[in-house]
This record gives sequence, structure tokens and C-alpha cells, in this order.
Amino acid sequence: MNTSFKIKSALLISALLALPVAQAATISKDEYKAGKTRISAEYKAAKAACTAMSGNAKDVCEEQAKGKEKVALAELEYAHSGKPADQTKVLTTKAKAEYEVAKEKCDDKAGNDKDVCVKEAKAAETKALADAKLGKQVGEARKDAAEDKRDANYKVAVEKCDALAGDAKSACISGAKAQFGKS
Repeated sequence: MNTSFKIKSALLISALLALPVAQAATISKDEYKAGKTRISAEYKAAKAACTAMSGNAKDVCEEQAKGKEKVALAELEYAHSGKPADQTKVLTTKAKAEYEVAKEKCDDKAGNDKDVCVKEAKAAETKALADAKLGKQVGEARKDAAEDKRDANYKVAVEKCDALAGDAKSACISGAKAQFGKS
């Protein structure tokens, strides 16, 4: 085997091994704490703004403030952890918050109009929760696809190692196993 071929093979294997690496960026613990403080302050200010209102408008305002706080906290948690489960929690929190606000707005109506309003709000929540669940399933499908791609790339790397001989082949296979998490 010529040296040029070995170098090219090693470079190709290195390139293939680097492909599946991707990680969500997360915020630091200090940024997380500052975010919680900011969200708390924004909630208090929004709730204070509701005191000038009365009746159902005040109730809607307070529900919007609560919903905004819950969504902001869920988004902050996702930004801190980067976990797909927290991303799904953001979507479900948004759906539930929007439902609570919509349901509160329905209190201004009466009779059948109110019943229709509540049913529409519930339907919108159900749709949003289904979309969040679908997003979770897509995330799981992506994980499975990433595993399939990693296995396929491993097989390609091992096949390329077969062109080598002796210690070079052993080193190539060991490198591929280490990179793709195979034993």
C-alpha cells in the first residue's frame, strides 16, 4: 500500500466520523438564574398592570400574565438543558396557557356563544397538544435516524478498512469502533 492511499483513507475516515456530532447550545447557570429573576420581575409588572382593570378584562389580563410567565420559564429551562423533552414541555405549556386565556375570554359571552367559544378553545388546545406530541415523535424518529446513519457510516468505515492490511487495518477498525461507539 502506498502512503498517499493510507493518508487519504485516514482523512476520509476522520471526515466520516465527525459528521454525526451535533449538540444543542445551552445557557450557563448564571444566565439561567438571571433569566428566572427577569421572568419573575416581568410577571410582577404584568400582574400589577392588571390591577387597573376590572371584571373579566382583569381576569384575562392576569391569565395572560400567568401564561406568559409559565411559557417563559419553560423556554428558559429548555435553553438551559437543551433536552428534547424540555422542548416538548415548551410546546405543551404554550398550548395550555393559550387555552386558559381563551377560556377566560369566553366568560364575556353567554349561552350557546359561550359554549361554542369554550369548545373552540378546547379544540385549539387539543390540536396544539397533538402537534407537541408529534414533535416529540419526530424527535424520537430523528434520534433513530441518527443511530441508523451512524451504523451505516460505521459499516462504510469498516469496509474501507478492509482495503488496508496488518496493523493499519487493525488501527483503522479500532478507530472506527471508538468513533461510532461500537465494541
